Amino acid sequence: MASSHSSSPVPQSNSSDTFFKKEVDATKRFRPVKSLPDVCPKEPTGNPNNLHDSPSLVVDQQRWTIYHSKVNLPAALNDPRLAKRESDFFTKTWGVDFVDTEVTPSFYLPQITKEHFALYQQEITPREKVHERCKNICTPKDTFDRTLLHTHDKSRTDLEQVPKIFMKPDFALEDPLTFNAVLPWSHFSTAGGKGNRDAASSKLLQEKLSHYLDIVEVNIAHQISLRSEAFFHAMTSQHELQDYLRKTSQAVKLLREKIAKIDKVMCEGSLRVLRLSLTRNNCIKAYNKLKLMATVHQTQPTVQLLLSTSEYVGALDLIATTQEVLQQELQGIHSFRHLGSQLCELEKLIDKMMIAEFSTYARNDLNRPLEDDCQVLEEERLVSLVFGLLKQRKLNFYEIYGDEMINTAKNIIKQCVVNTVSQIEEIDTEVVVKLADQMRMMNFPQWFDLLKNIFSKFTIFLKRVKATLNTIRSVVFLVLDKNQKNRDLEDTLQKNSAKESVVDSEVAYLTHEGMFISDAFGDGELPAGAANSASQRNTSPSSEPCSSDSVSEPECTTDSSSSKEHTSSSVTPGGVEMMISDDMKLTDLELVRLANHIQELLYNASDICHDRSVKFLMARAKDGFLEKLNSNEFVTLSRLMEGFILDTEQICGRKSMSLRGALQSQANRFVNRFHEERKTKLSLLLDNERWKQAEVPAEFQDLVDSVSDGRISPPEKKPTATEERKPAEFLIVEGQKYATVGTVLLLIRIILEYCQCVDNIPSITTDMLTRLSDLLKYFNSRSCQLVLGAGALQVVGLKTITTKNLALSSRCLQLIVHYIPIIRAHFEARLQPKQFSMLRHFDHITKDYHDHIAEISAKLVAIMDSLFDKLLSKYEVKAPVPSACFRNICKQMAKMHEAIYDLLPEEQTQMLFLRINASYKLHLKRQLAHLNVVNDGGPLNGLVTSDVAFYTGNLQALKGLNNLDLNMAEIWEQKR
Repeated sequence: MASSHSSSPVPQSNSSDTFFKKEVDATKRFRPVKSLPDVCPKEPTGNPNNLHDSPSLVVDQQRWTIYHSKVNLPAALNDPRLAKRESDFFTKTWGVDFVDTEVTPSFYLPQITKEHFALYQQEITPREKVHERCKNICTPKDTFDRTLLHTHDKSRTDLEQVPKIFMKPDFALEDPLTFNAVLPWSHFSTAGGKGNRDAASSKLLQEKLSHYLDIVEVNIAHQISLRSEAFFHAMTSQHELQDYLRKTSQAVKLLREKIAKIDKVMCEGSLRVLRLSLTRNNCIKAYNKLKLMATVHQTQPTVQLLLSTSEYVGALDLIATTQEVLQQELQGIHSFRHLGSQLCELEKLIDKMMIAEFSTYARNDLNRPLEDDCQVLEEERLVSLVFGLLKQRKLNFYEIYGDEMINTAKNIIKQCVVNTVSQIEEIDTEVVVKLADQMRMMNFPQWFDLLKNIFSKFTIFLKRVKATLNTIRSVVFLVLDKNQKNRDLEDTLQKNSAKESVVDSEVAYLTHEGMFISDAFGDGELPAGAANSASQRNTSPSSEPCSSDSVSEPECTTDSSSSKEHTSSSVTPGGVEMMISDDMKLTDLELVRLANHIQELLYNASDICHDRSVKFLMARAKDGFLEKLNSNEFVTLSRLMEGFILDTEQICGRKSMSLRGALQSQANRFVNRFHEERKTKLSLLLDNERWKQAEVPAEFQDLVDSVSDGRISPPEKKPTATEERKPAEFLIVEGQKYATVGTVLLLIRIILEYCQCVDNIPSITTDMLTRLSDLLKYFNSRSCQLVLGAGALQVVGLKTITTKNLALSSRCLQLIVHYIPIIRAHFEARLQPKQFSMLRHFDHITKDYHDHIAEISAKLVAIMDSLFDKLLSKYEVKAPVPSACFRNICKQMAKMHEAIYDLLPEEQTQMLFLRINASYKLHLKRQLAHLNVVNDGGPLNGLVTSDVAFYTGNLQALKGLNNLDLNMAEIWEQKR
């Protein structure tokens, strides 16, 4: 039987059959001969040729095969829509209109004949014979399947008789329930009267179990018989397999011996060196890790030590570094599981400590004695605090400093008042308790000294604040500059890395092509990046990261932390050198905004000082104290305040308007009072003025002399002479004599006081200009009322307004007109260009004064005109010569000349007498025409000529009128 099985036509891998020599072609073109099918399909073994073609539950469970088809061919060919069966199945898909047509042969396809299959037939004929031989030997598949199916159904029927409990995979008689189910105790009961029946039941149970056993054995035998061929085939292949295994075992043994020799000779030493090197590196890493753990363990004591010396920045840097090390290199170490949270709490505590420390520093810095020392208090401490606050993003620390500035400003004023009051014996502090009331009891010198002291303290205070804030801003700008440098460095590194990547790719390409770098790049042409990268690549891979000597160096302890935290040295304006770390997580926008807030804080300091000063002034001005100051006192006060305002603007760089506004308000009140006092004084002077020429004291002459070259300046105080200078009769102004009244002299002094006040208080220039214009207009109008309007008759009690009064008034007006351009230039130099329109007031005043002077001249002419009209209307041409009328006229003309000659300049006197002479000729001509006296050389003509010659002689005999051209020929009617 074994021999029959050994000659089985089933192909073997080691078979010598000629039909299976060409293994590759056979697997490609022909399917292998099938073995007998199993009841249970074979499991896949990785060789697709050894699998059975029938569907497998393991392989084909999820894959669709032809066995899943449920439609037969007749059902596919039958079309129920057709009335009769069509032989052509194409009509099912293409419709009833399908018509067979002859297909035109393609030009692209060759004509296939039987000769094309000749070679294929030659190759397939021997294989077909083999197939037929195998087909005759093997049982037909259909017969085998039917037999197998019948046998399988019979076996299933027999197996169904066996209870299911015996088929369970967990069947075990040790289980009581299973045992009771198989052998029920009811069959083994030994009760009386039932012994025979129980014995029969037991025998029946035994036979049943035996029957079950037979059924199982028969099925097992049947299954073994079905697989007998495969079993005997495996037995025959076992000998060959054993030979293969023996040869393979010998080859493996020989190979192992050779590998062992190679390992011992070539690899063992090198691997031992590498292993020892790796062990050493691991030991070094373990040592560094332990050393790092020891360092981290000392973090909290070190932080406490740094905090004791106010090294907040160092403490924060240490905490940040420790946290980074814990997260990166010591993560997962059980002993440090609570250290991270402890460091976070410690960091929060440092935040509170820094804020409290900064508040204390601000208080100590601002409340130290206000002396001339304006240096920054403990600059290193301040810089350290600011760096720490910036590192922790506490950007509102400047608000603490601002609050301290407000409190300090209040304390400065309070302390100055207390110190000043304690030095004044007249003030009883026990009776007057409030500081404001005590301050109001001071006189002006005492209060002025107090204000001066306050301003000096505020100036030192602002200088200190500026120095401190400049230091803080310098720290902010240092951090901002560091951020900018870091960005530039990152950009440079990115560019360099891009260049190095390009060089690395080139080097890799050259290496791949089998070239040397020195062959591709000439000497000196290799870039620095490539050289560095090449040198790094050429470094021996077995090189040690840290030598035994470098284990103790700090750079071998932690690489990640040291590589991320770089520091750079920077120097503040005060000379303090600081190390700025790169972990300042502040944007440029935040830093610039903080710098602006700090600068604004300096402006606020100036505003605070000005506001407190304003409150101090208002507290003193409640009882009208400032309004009662005289001009000198107010000018002194104004200069002090202006100086303080300019000092604060110079220190802080911005104008503060509160104190300037208070000064302007007080200046306006001062201007109103100043103007009202002088206008009232001028009104009283005019009301008491008798319009007589006054003597000019020497001080007024000096006052006038001080106004030289069109500039108004206060007169220099001359040393007191042993003999007092006598008053002068006239006021000499630029070589001209001015006869004036006492009111005008005082008016000139008042005008100069206005101008001097503008010099002392520039902020009241416009107000003073308006008030001075009003004063000049008032003088013009009031003098016109008193002289031309004859108001002095009732006010002063003059009997009449004489020509001398009129001439003196005209000369006084001319003196004022002389000074108006000088006054205008004085104010113009102190006005803004946009305020020049206010100077038109002086133009209007000048015009009004000229009109007034012209009216006085016309009044003098009118007086003589009325006299001529009265005297010449009674004139008769008769002897004696000169007539009484002409004698009287000459007498009145002499009185007029006497009255005005000393008051008016010679030119004005001549012009006035020319106008009077013209009036005289007009009246004389009219009277001669009335008397019918003509220039015919007759006796009447001779008499008139004698009288006119008398008049001419007398008039030209007057002082200053000798060259006057009287042109008396105009008295005669011209002949037509």
